[in-house]
Amino acid sequence: MITQNSINQLTYEIIGAAIEVHKILGKGLLESVYHKCMIEELKIRKINFKSEFKVPINYKGVDLDFDFKCDLFIEDLVIVELKAVNEILPIHDAQLLTYMKLLSVPKGLILNFHSNNIFREGQKTLVNEHFKNIPK
Repeated sequence: MITQNSINQLTYEIIGAAIEVHKILGKGLLESVYHKCMIEELKIRKINFKSEFKVPINYKGVDLDFDFKCDLFIEDLVIVELKAVNEILPIHDAQLLTYMKLLSVPKGLILNFHSNNIFREGQKTLVNEHFKNIPK
């Protein structure tokens, strides 16, 4: 059974994988490098995911063609957007919230590998109404 606690535990494991990647590589690389390394780290940890998952958009029964791709879609429960930027901006939040809404996903993470410390300043967690409706 999916609970808020199980989703929070999965989030903890994802952040742990990001911390490991950041510990090995440090900051200053391109997002694509962190993306490939996160894929490997998730495989090592046996966490199921889809990479560069195309987000479908259906409006009144019509599939619309948008080039929306979330970086990582983990266990069909958490969307992860990877960044290597000076700061997380409101547009990054909007991107993640859009993917969460379109996929009816309860939780999303922005992981910024350009930070000095992933745990303290390099991650942002967002939840929506789907998360609030899941039992604790």
